[in-house]
Amino acid sequence: MKVLVAGATGALGRQLVPQLTARGHEVYGMTRTQSKVDAVRGMGATPLVADALDPEAVGSAVAESEPEVIVHQLTALSGSIDLRHFDRDFALTNRLRSEGTDHLLAAGRAVGIKRFVAQSYAGWPFARTGGAVKSEDAPLDSDPPEGLRRALAAIRHLEEAVTGASWTEGVVLRYGGFYGPGTSLGPDGEHLELIRKRGFPVVGGGQGVWSFVHIADAAEATVAAVEHGSRGIYNVVDDEPAPVAEWLPAVAESVGAKRPRKVPRWLGRVLAGEVATVMMTEVRGASNEKAKRELGWRPGHPSWREGLA
Repeated sequence: MKVLVAGATGALGRQLVPQLTARGHEVYGMTRTQSKVDAVRGMGATPLVADALDPEAVGSAVAESEPEVIVHQLTALSGSIDLRHFDRDFALTNRLRSEGTDHLLAAGRAVGIKRFVAQSYAGWPFARTGGAVKSEDAPLDSDPPEGLRRALAAIRHLEEAVTGASWTEGVVLRYGGFYGPGTSLGPDGEHLELIRKRGFPVVGGGQGVWSFVHIADAAEATVAAVEHGSRGIYNVVDDEPAPVAEWLPAVAESVGAKRPRKVPRWLGRVLAGEVATVMMTEVRGASNEKAKRELGWRPGHPSWREGLA
């Protein structure tokens, strides 16, 4: 098929585009800057330069390529995120998930795409009540911390716009926390460096449950969604959601670091803010049963334990 990947040079795009081309798809890689054109070509795709927040530029790129499928992987998350100022650091990503989604959908509708696949997140948006592991039909947080409200509103907008597009197959992939090449938990990644330096403590009891996925496995799930995904939301995570108190010391050990420090919740709130404290103590993990059942996908790295090692 003809597939347009918006965000082709991001961490996931760099895994996804080669997988799509290897399976015989004709891939167009949309990037915002001319400087990344050669990188797109190097992955075997045809480059398209367009600012995703410019509706005319997006419309022209989609009209030129006439894709059958659009894959929306647009974020602006390079570098570390200051959790004290989460909404500030996520401001551009929030726009890409709202305005950017709308522009891509409008352009896709104009050329009659048959499927639209978009990136969402399974890390912290679930309601912080009930069981530790959530399926796709579990409610999202109705009262998130102040610093997460704009980001969650943007995620809600993306998911509702994509799955509500009755004229195409709208597929939303809620990825877990990425690790592997090009991610913050990859070689030389900023979070792995923090763990090595004991700058990533366990806050409170570390009861917050996180779900991870290797970046290559996330790309494989995206290929499956491109080829035969049906309308709906899918959690793309590995088989082992784990509380912070379990995964953080294990990762530290795997990279030869000392055990992470432990700080009480009140001190974590003072040092890192409410968003970081909630993520360490209250968030829920995600189940991948639907993605396995309906996309026919299995993570090549079933557990972050083996994957990170």
